[in-house]
Amino acid sequence: MAEPQERIKTVAMAEELSSRYLSYAMSTIVSRSLPDVRDGLKPVHRRLLFAMRQLHLDPKSGFKKCARVVGDVIGKYHPHGDSAVYQAMARLAQDFSVRYPLVDGQGNFGNIDGDGPAAMRYTEARLTEFAMALMEGLNDDAVDFRDTYDGEESEPVVMPAAVPNLLCNGASGIAVGMATNIPPHNLSEICDALLLLIEKPDIEIEPLVRKLRGPDFPTGGIIVDKFATILDAYKQGRGNFRIRAKWQKEDLGMGQYQIVITEIPYQVVKSKLIEKIAQLLLEKKVPLLADVRDESAHDVRIVLEPKNRNVDANMLMELLFRQTELESKFPLNMNVLDSDGVPRVMSIKEVLGEYLRHRLRVLERRSGYRLQKILARLEILSGYLIAYLNLDELIKIIREDDEPKPLMMKKFALTDTQAEAILNMKLRSLRKLEESEIRAEFDELSAEKEGLERLLADESLRWQKVAEEVRQVRDKFGKKTALGRRRTEFAEAADDVEISIEALVEKEPITVILSQKGWIRCTKGHNDLNEEFKFKDDDSLLMALHAQTTDKLVLLDTSGKFFNIAASEIPSGRGFGQPLRLMIDLGNNDNIVEMFVFNPQKRYLIASDQGRGFAVDENHIIAQTRNGRKIMNVAEDEKLAFCKPLDGDMTAVVGDNRKLLIFKTEEIPTMARGRGVLLQKYKEGRLSDVQIFNAADGFVYTRAGGTKTETELLTWLGHRGQVGKLAPFGFPKNNKFLKE
Repeated sequence: MAEPQERIKTVAMAEELSSRYLSYAMSTIVSRSLPDVRDGLKPVHRRLLFAMRQLHLDPKSGFKKCARVVGDVIGKYHPHGDSAVYQAMARLAQDFSVRYPLVDGQGNFGNIDGDGPAAMRYTEARLTEFAMALMEGLNDDAVDFRDTYDGEESEPVVMPAAVPNLLCNGASGIAVGMATNIPPHNLSEICDALLLLIEKPDIEIEPLVRKLRGPDFPTGGIIVDKFATILDAYKQGRGNFRIRAKWQKEDLGMGQYQIVITEIPYQVVKSKLIEKIAQLLLEKKVPLLADVRDESAHDVRIVLEPKNRNVDANMLMELLFRQTELESKFPLNMNVLDSDGVPRVMSIKEVLGEYLRHRLRVLERRSGYRLQKILARLEILSGYLIAYLNLDELIKIIREDDEPKPLMMKKFALTDTQAEAILNMKLRSLRKLEESEIRAEFDELSAEKEGLERLLADESLRWQKVAEEVRQVRDKFGKKTALGRRRTEFAEAADDVEISIEALVEKEPITVILSQKGWIRCTKGHNDLNEEFKFKDDDSLLMALHAQTTDKLVLLDTSGKFFNIAASEIPSGRGFGQPLRLMIDLGNNDNIVEMFVFNPQKRYLIASDQGRGFAVDENHIIAQTRNGRKIMNVAEDEKLAFCKPLDGDMTAVVGDNRKLLIFKTEEIPTMARGRGVLLQKYKEGRLSDVQIFNAADGFVYTRAGGTKTETELLTWLGHRGQVGKLAPFGFPKNNKFLKE
């Protein structure tokens, strides 16, 4: 015996890990997660159905305990956990999970609310007609069989699949490095596409998709994708389908109504959906909705009560579609094992083509098997005819000869099989040896034999036979049956339903307070802006304004950036709020210049302390991110200082040199971004204040005893960029039009 060290093999860790992981990955892909394109089944499902067939659990027989089935599956075919096998079996019985159930369950097999099935010792099951069609031909050598894991039994490699189960029931699974997700479809429409492909093998994908239309989910719903989107998904084998709940308005009289949801998207758990809607109600994120309740029995009935009769039902549903799983996406990933066992993503035409080629091979094998059976029977019938014609002589040979078989074969030119059949015949059968009956069976089988030989010799006849089988399946499980009617409808999402912020937030008056240190908060109601607000010891008021919770606030900093904040996101309460820098990316050396409520109808003048400025419209002051939007480019020693609404035909600017200039507002150019133009020229000084007004009204400034309105503008009237004249007598010493 070799020494232990001589049996040690040195291998590279990376190579060994790679080899072993690859083996594990391929085992997961082929033997667990991906379905076969021919029968649409994973190994566990195939073994479950075969085990139930072996237990004679056909639709006409009684039910058997699921524990019995699971025991047979894991004991004979599938050496995995009983819980996993039972869960797979239970899903095949759930009419809300599987479009065409393969298992007929008796007992609690779970529900659409997410409750799991009862223990397998309590539930019973048998096969459905659809499952029997899937296995039709197993006894006719239609497919190959292989040994089970322990070598004591045999199991089919693939099912004959008289029904296109892959597309009918779909599949989902996650392997190693790849996954699959195929939605269920309507069998009648699949058959229409198959017949079209048989008739025109070189047809483009678009006509096939028009026949197929799209997924048909067991829970119904409405697909709101355009045909071009659906077509592209089927061409690529990848894509998404948008599914919406089906709803209707119920009139309650007196102008009142309620919304009733009768179908929800596929694989959405109803109880969690209702919990989500209730949570949005508590958080006041759906102010149009007053209440939600579940009135479901066996069917789905979710009742939504609007806030009042004036609420637009379409807007309410659009809001819920955006915030809940009342609209969901089903990802398409047609990754399957082809007929050679190779995983790959297929287009819809490839999937249909693989299924048809499988059905053609099944037809050829079943026809060949039937032909061999007929030939064997015809051989025996020929022997019976010989025996009938020479009955007395045969009886004599059998009675007198010790070895009658060789003599019979020699004398009457019988084959070994014919002689054996005659010798094994019971005496009571002799009375049945009537020539007319034998010849009738012989002629019937001979005609069938000729038909099978013609079928096997002509491929076009075989395709006609496949088409005939497809039509028979369509008639049996088609749209005329309760099971076969289409459940999922098609529609395009309405583009004209706009959701305003008022629909997302309950409208309430608030007062927004911003401190010198950059802390922001709001209080309920419109408080007096001159009241003493509380701040931290070293802080004070910078600015305050009245707003609604549905408003959008615009802030402008000294670097020339605009920022936007939803008023509903501003913290409220008795505290000091939160730092503004947590809500926007305000620079360390920058400060807020202005804060106002966004008005989409207004234009604004922005100006720097060096007297440069320009007008901006409402489209350019909206920032999409917290980083803000750069509008004015300022120099190193320059700061943006003013933002005024352009609601007048005249503009007055005053510098810290007390020079006042008035010019027409139309002289200010509108720009999307830049440094701006010169509003007032300074030798040494900076812009101190700006006022926009109408010429007929005059400009206003503070003076001793109150305010004064100056309507005589000629002294200071000029053009943009000029120096201006000294401000009127009594103009404030701080060079501001109005006291702050």
